[in-house]
Amino acid sequence: MSESSWVHPTRDDPTVAALSESVGGPMGRRAGRHPWWSPVRVLLLLTALTFAAGMLSKAPCAEEEWQDTTQRYSHMCYSDLPYLYGWRGMSDLHWPYTDDPEVRAEFEVMEYPVGISYWAWGTGIVTWALSGAPDVDDPERDLAREGTVYVAVNAVGFGLVALATTWLLAGVTRRRPWDAAGFALAPTLALTGIMNWDLLAVVFVAGAAWAWARERPVLTGVLIGLGTAVKLYPLFLLGAVLVLCLRNRRWAALASAFSAAVIAWLLANVPALVTGPAEWKVFWTFNSDRGADLGSVWLLAQQWMGPGAWIDVDTINLGSWAFFLLWCAGVLVLGLKAPSTPRFAQLGFLILAGFLLVNKVYSPQYVLWLLPLAVLAHPRWRDLLIWQAGEIFYFAAVWWWLGGFLAPAQGEYSVVYWAAIVLRLAAQLWLVTMVVRGVLDPDEDPVGREEPRETASLRT
Repeated sequence: MSESSWVHPTRDDPTVAALSESVGGPMGRRAGRHPWWSPVRVLLLLTALTFAAGMLSKAPCAEEEWQDTTQRYSHMCYSDLPYLYGWRGMSDLHWPYTDDPEVRAEFEVMEYPVGISYWAWGTGIVTWALSGAPDVDDPERDLAREGTVYVAVNAVGFGLVALATTWLLAGVTRRRPWDAAGFALAPTLALTGIMNWDLLAVVFVAGAAWAWARERPVLTGVLIGLGTAVKLYPLFLLGAVLVLCLRNRRWAALASAFSAAVIAWLLANVPALVTGPAEWKVFWTFNSDRGADLGSVWLLAQQWMGPGAWIDVDTINLGSWAFFLLWCAGVLVLGLKAPSTPRFAQLGFLILAGFLLVNKVYSPQYVLWLLPLAVLAHPRWRDLLIWQAGEIFYFAAVWWWLGGFLAPAQGEYSVVYWAAIVLRLAAQLWLVTMVVRGVLDPDEDPVGREEPRETASLRT
């Protein structure tokens, strides 16, 4: 596709156009092109800068080697990584799925899917080597320092993952590479990218959207399956595939995507299933037995109702899955009845947003789950910034609440923290509303329906 057919955000997005007035106004139609700085290269640079800012935000905790419990909340620089490095046995080079009784007596099993466990184990080996290959039985080992190195090793890997995600997003809609700027410049990418391993699944979500746009259902299924092996939520993208294939009677594409996803997921899980089936099951039982946790509407309800509330784990499991199934049914009807075929990112975003609205835990970094789909589903900076503002407010509130800085004069719970949960969900619902409007009225969809590959393939 020629450069002249690209949609430039200063001519397409009212918010960007207004901001551009401070630097000379929207891009002119006869503006020249730089011989080297293509949109994708600019986007990759912006991603690198955003991610570097995120690493810099962790500096206060890194300087204290994550040992200052107050600082990690006051400076909002918390990360799970340095603690799990020691708590889950990565510091001692143990395979996450070993069933060795001595190892299991000393270290808890990784409560994450296999993809994250493999990565955590591999980066643990790299950390051990960079730390001088210390004797794992040496009582004088400086595990705090090694934990800091572990964060740095993971951060380098996450940075590469973020760059790959931007590259894929820029290629989903051929004439709109700049839509990926919503990911590259996202403040939530900087704030939450190094908190946990969630970013690893994001690249598979972006890859699935990229593959579907290129009429490659098998590759779409493979990437969804591999993403599900990293984190469960990419599985829900099969719902978007289902709606699109039902609407357009693409039975071969439906079978190919679903079968490829299952095979890829199974192959990714084989090493864990063979070496430690009991340890492999921990992820599933851990999430089933988990109660209401940070950020969820269930936690807000429990705290508001007070001790003795009827909202137990079984009720939460039943209620959340019932709501999600009804939500998915609504997305199915919306997708089938829409006046024009919805886009993959629109359907995927709506399905995943419904899951997060009633999930029993809504950690700050879960915003990364929605981020690549959001910037493709509704590339409008005004609405993306409204959504991001809700996420940022919650990000600050949860750390200050955990640090005791929002504790009321009397009582255990903070109305400010409750307000942050509500505001975050309201901001998410605002973006959901904008996406639904674009599905129901193609004229309100910023991307439109004239894509040369994706739309054409869906109508065949």
